[in-house]
Amino acid sequence: MSNYEIAKKIYADAGIDTEKAIEALMNVPVSLHCWQGDDVTGFDHDGPLTGGIQTTGNYPGKATTPEQLMADMDKVIALTPGKKKLNLHACYAIFEKGEFADRDKLEPKHFAKWVEYAKKKNMGIDFNPTFFSHPMVKDGLTLSSPDENVRRFWIEHGKACIRISEYFAKETGIPVVMNIWTGDGFKDIPADRKGPRDRYKDSIEQIVAEPHDPKLVKPCVESKVFGIGVESYTVGSAEFSLLFAATHDGVIPLMDNGHYHPTEVVSDKIPALLSYFDEIALHITRPVRWDSDHAVLFDDETKEMAKEIVRCGGLSRVNMALDYFDASINRISSWCVGFRSWQKALLMALCTPNEKLKELQDSSKFTELMVRQEEAKMLPLGLVWDEYCERCGAPTDKDFFGEIVKYEEEVLSKR
Repeated sequence: MSNYEIAKKIYADAGIDTEKAIEALMNVPVSLHCWQGDDVTGFDHDGPLTGGIQTTGNYPGKATTPEQLMADMDKVIALTPGKKKLNLHACYAIFEKGEFADRDKLEPKHFAKWVEYAKKKNMGIDFNPTFFSHPMVKDGLTLSSPDENVRRFWIEHGKACIRISEYFAKETGIPVVMNIWTGDGFKDIPADRKGPRDRYKDSIEQIVAEPHDPKLVKPCVESKVFGIGVESYTVGSAEFSLLFAATHDGVIPLMDNGHYHPTEVVSDKIPALLSYFDEIALHITRPVRWDSDHAVLFDDETKEMAKEIVRCGGLSRVNMALDYFDASINRISSWCVGFRSWQKALLMALCTPNEKLKELQDSSKFTELMVRQEEAKMLPLGLVWDEYCERCGAPTDKDFFGEIVKYEEEVLSKR
């Protein structure tokens, strides 16, 4: 009897069908973010990151061309199990030689090579307007700026991204989650908190009013607590973004688990939002003290977020995407560890006797509930994980790092 068959029987004794868990996970798309490979630089500017966003580290081997970035993503896809989407930022537009279009003038043709790539990989695409690292970010503001020229530029950028998102959806046949996040805010205490939010609200309303098929394009709004240089006030706060989504048809809220106060956890917010929204979106990262965008690990909050998604029947209602950028370690390894960790968390949630645990809670058997919850932690998940990796054609934990070392020696070290 194989290790997996032994594990399968142990889980069956606990009332869990591991075959169903594996099959379910194979059909859950998770967006793989392109910006881990090049430190969020993109291809439309050469300068440093600005506008409340920052990457730390200078590990060698960073991708500097579209071809290098796609090759690195190829390697990550080969080393990670599970269904994937491609997550792009607008700054990853690919221009022909001698061509350039500013962000308010971007067109679908500037992303044609990404569509070609996604089709080859049988992936859908998610998209993000890039409201940072640009000269038109004035005094830390974009969509909330009192300068109408600045605000109009960024509104037009958002509208262009709606059009590009619909192009992606039509080309791939898969709906696109288009996420609106800005770092707008102030370093010190503002004299006016409402005015910027009124302008921000109006700007987003103009963007989402751009004609689009709501079955193809799903606009999101994402909040943040603070950013570098905007420590005292963020225009797109949690309350603002959540209320905007709740009061505008066709807009869904996006939670990034690094974008809240240190004592808040997104795992507790997921069931709350699913009580009101048909769909929500989630950016999965690992904040260390603040939104530091460390590579996702198989840690407690990662597990809890996955548990809540599964327990709430949210696998088809939560649009999941990774969102971090670690330049202090091998970028391929950071990508792979993060993606594999989220897959492990989802598999663990699917292999937990959730219904039995709910029954214990509803019957107020709290002593037994604690015992059974602790018991479930010791079920042989690793053996099911190995089987899942094998069925997906991906290496197991003990094998994938060797492939990364080889890729660094043969490819990354020569850049």
